[in-house]
Amino acid sequence: MKKEKPFDALQWFNESHSDGASLNLKELLYYKSKAHLLSLRPRGKVKSAQAGQYLAPHKGRGMEFAEVRQYQYGDDIRAIDWRVTARTGETHTKLFQEEKERPVFVFCDLSASMLFGSQLLLKSVLAAHLSSLVAWSACARGDRVGGVVFNDQHHHELKPMARDRGVLALAHQLCSLHQQALESRDAATNGHRFNENLKRLVHLAKPGSLIYLVSDFTALDEDSFKLLERATRHNEVIACMITDPFERQLPHYGQAIEATDGGNKWTLPLMDQQFREQFSHHAERFFEQQIALLRRSGMTLQHYDASLPIELQLVRG
Repeated sequence: MKKEKPFDALQWFNESHSDGASLNLKELLYYKSKAHLLSLRPRGKVKSAQAGQYLAPHKGRGMEFAEVRQYQYGDDIRAIDWRVTARTGETHTKLFQEEKERPVFVFCDLSASMLFGSQLLLKSVLAAHLSSLVAWSACARGDRVGGVVFNDQHHHELKPMARDRGVLALAHQLCSLHQQALESRDAATNGHRFNENLKRLVHLAKPGSLIYLVSDFTALDEDSFKLLERATRHNEVIACMITDPFERQLPHYGQAIEATDGGNKWTLPLMDQQFREQFSHHAERFFEQQIALLRRSGMTLQHYDASLPIELQLVRG
């Protein structure tokens, strides 16, 4: 068996044009060449108020098998189902449904809790990388790209646009709002604006859309759940939970350290094993509660770790 080559962080930073903390357009363009790593093909038929479903309503030579019916004059003889024909004694033909483009929405959370990272990347940077990868993958499929990008002070809504225009519009907003978040991380805020921006997304995304929610979901509550239920009713929704290893398990260290979220400050006695075990227990309970809320709303849940590049996590599966 071929031994896996160890991950070289310095080489990756150089290739991806990233420094792990700030965000620039070049590192988001890097994911255009990685678009093949993420499949956005529909997992099922999504109900739509306009077209009835994501698959086109007309029958033709497409990718999705629809049904078998009796042969009619003018049908393509290449589509004859010989098995059914032999069984019934009457000629039957296969019908297919063709796929069409659908809007892909990216909901990217760049709030204060995302501006944290203990190893490779800030969670916010990883979230931007994943958002960019989703957008480039949608572009490669011919889907339009839109979304909502927000931090604790500002937000930006993007209506779906085709081709590179949609991806670049999203990338510019990711860079702009991330820089704003970094510059104002110590400023007083009116609290987390997760639900406020989730409402905007639900209003923006028309039925039949694919929605990627990219966040740490620390602000998730019952109000969020109601909004998520509305979103999943007529759309395919994928929740991408971004975490950092430090949030689940504290490392051993010879002395206490000071930690802050920009407002509150804590002293963490990392030399105390009992304290570290209690922290891990509480952290696990918190994550289990958030995960339960996400799953209860009927969406697909994925987990991403800020200590590794997105492409490496997708390749390893």
